[in-house]
Amino acid sequence: MNRLVKTALLAGAAFGVMASAAQARAQDAPSTGEQASSVDDIIVSARRRDEALKDVPVSVSAMSAERLEQTGATDITALQQQTPNATVQVARGSNSTLISFIRGIGQQDPLWGFEPGVGLYVDDVYVARPQGAVLDIFDIERIEVLRGPQGSLYGRNTVGGAIKYVTSRLDSDMPELTLRGAYGSYNQIDLLAQGSMPVTDKLRIGAAVASYNRDGFGKNLNTGAEHYDKDVIAGRVSVEFQPYDNAFFRLAYDRVEDRSNPRHGHRERPGVGPGAGVPDSVYDTYAGLGDRNKVTTEGVSLTAQVDLNDVWTFKSITAYRTGDTDTLIDFDNTPAPTLDVPAVYGDHQFTQELQALFSTDRIQGVAGIFYLDGTASGAFDTIAQNFGIVIGTAGYVETTSVALFTDVNLDLTDRLHLGLGARYTIDDKTGHVFRANYLGATRSPLLGGTARNPILLRTDYTRSKSFDQFTPKVSLSYDFSDRITGYASYSKGYKSGGFDMRGDAILTPDTVNGYEPETVDSYEIGLKGSAFNRRLNFASAIFYNEYQDQQITTQVPAPGGIASFVDNVGASKFHGAEFEGSLILTDSLTANFAVGYLDSKFEKFIRYNLVTQQYEDISDLVVLQNAPKWTGYLGLTWQGQLAGGALAVTPSVSYRDDYSQFEYPNADLDQEAFALVDLSIVWTDPSNKWTVGLYGKNLTDEEYRVGGYNFAKTPVGDFYNDSVIGYYGPPRTVTASLQYKF
Repeated sequence: MNRLVKTALLAGAAFGVMASAAQARAQDAPSTGEQASSVDDIIVSARRRDEALKDVPVSVSAMSAERLEQTGATDITALQQQTPNATVQVARGSNSTLISFIRGIGQQDPLWGFEPGVGLYVDDVYVARPQGAVLDIFDIERIEVLRGPQGSLYGRNTVGGAIKYVTSRLDSDMPELTLRGAYGSYNQIDLLAQGSMPVTDKLRIGAAVASYNRDGFGKNLNTGAEHYDKDVIAGRVSVEFQPYDNAFFRLAYDRVEDRSNPRHGHRERPGVGPGAGVPDSVYDTYAGLGDRNKVTTEGVSLTAQVDLNDVWTFKSITAYRTGDTDTLIDFDNTPAPTLDVPAVYGDHQFTQELQALFSTDRIQGVAGIFYLDGTASGAFDTIAQNFGIVIGTAGYVETTSVALFTDVNLDLTDRLHLGLGARYTIDDKTGHVFRANYLGATRSPLLGGTARNPILLRTDYTRSKSFDQFTPKVSLSYDFSDRITGYASYSKGYKSGGFDMRGDAILTPDTVNGYEPETVDSYEIGLKGSAFNRRLNFASAIFYNEYQDQQITTQVPAPGGIASFVDNVGASKFHGAEFEGSLILTDSLTANFAVGYLDSKFEKFIRYNLVTQQYEDISDLVVLQNAPKWTGYLGLTWQGQLAGGALAVTPSVSYRDDYSQFEYPNADLDQEAFALVDLSIVWTDPSNKWTVGLYGKNLTDEEYRVGGYNFAKTPVGDFYNDSVIGYYGPPRTVTASLQYKF
């Protein structure tokens, strides 16, 4: 630790001196043309107030709507390619369930009741569940990715970081309408309409609706249905009211409906029996469970902001969200019901946040209170033909959370700034878990199957637990010059404990006790700013994390069922570095880049041994999941004139090092290093009304896994036909789009 900190400090100091010297030399140089926006110009709200990116002592990647359009980003999973040390992927089984990790910390298990490690916010509204959280990009101002714990500022469970999706304000005095259509590979048809209009000089309304349709990348070779298709409708409606110059109110409603077919995955090993071979295409399956899937999420929010005077601003964010999922996953990928899992999820949440923001010449900050009342519930069947049974599982988790928080910046001098933050959180949870065996390998009564009594009750309990945690943050930043800022920070992150909704009290008796919270102590130093007459704009950071009481979910085949563990396995340590930014190479050519390095290791990993019925430390056998050592991105944007309009051409390449899908390395599932090559061409006519785009994604047609399931045969037996299942990212696609603004 000491050696790492000393090395980081020396590296940061040396980098600061070199960058400052380079800037000093460049400030005297003549300008060679129009400059691109620097970190001085990029405004973010990472600390709940609008600030220049350079002044924020937090690792933040900010992507504007223009940047996302130039690179052809269609949904927030595009953040993975352009953000260092980030994993943002579609989860196994659907098009709209999100898996996100930042610096190796996140949540892979999307089952109800589990908490995310990376917080997702839409206009400062916390989105508690991953279902329906793969947000399509439309009607957007920017997206911010905050790396490292954000506990002093953001609602819940930002132990790894936060993703902020910021929609556009209705700030025009004239009616506006944008129509967009796109056609691409696999019969992709995307349609978008968004607009706004003033009702009076104080009242404005706006709406956006988008439809995303595409045939599958593969086929269900058993049923003939499309596999990896897309059928999503999303929309937003907002009303903004500004009765006075110092008062603003916004009422917003959004809804996403995903009727894409379920993603059953691809069998990576051959099994026994009809349809148990390995399909030639990684997007094909022989699944027999069915092809029906529906995910619906919607929410309403009311934001009120009143500027009381030049110092104080009051803000209230009230929101209610609900979601329903009806899905199917055929884990064996064969026509037989060897391991079939139909499932339903349902959740709703009410959140209320009150903020008092203040700003004087020397002190700026925010203080507030956050409240959440939510219920997550569901049921699923584990249909196991080889045992002649179905294991029915159902339950719910009710959560009430209250937190007090503050984050203050003090200008000690004109150049030296002290940041102090803290959050005190109280979580109350009640969990109910029911798990039982029913005779017959068909749906249980829990999922609408034939009414029958269980032959074996495996789990049936209702328990309540309370957790509380104090999470401080402190930072010290120094302006080496008007354009270079360095900082050092410490922050603590917290993720609530809970109950394992799959817990089997026969195989793992301790499951009825639930699991405890996890925490992260994060140390970071960084340097950000601009140099060479603002041609180079950069942000860099070196970090070290100590991860304690880490919550890990594991599912393994076992005699008579599947054993699920959610344990506080122990501790791990991370250290790494990040460097990102842009460089103006010529007046017409700009490079955007991002590099991330992450080194992670388990110090302790305590796992329950089903055979010995004892806990043992297996830290030498496991690795951190979704934690590639290197990630990188390089995009070159050339801007020029064509037919009187503006042309932007952006070739790019992103790189992702080897990584493991789970804590247990698996040669059949773990992904080797790969690179994705993209190309986008965007032309806007002289009137700035017509925009034509051509986007090529994964042009080298790389095959890469984004998820998996491991129900392989074991020395004890082959219970599920050696089912090792992989899920893959999109193949090569080409899309053309046309947009018109009225």
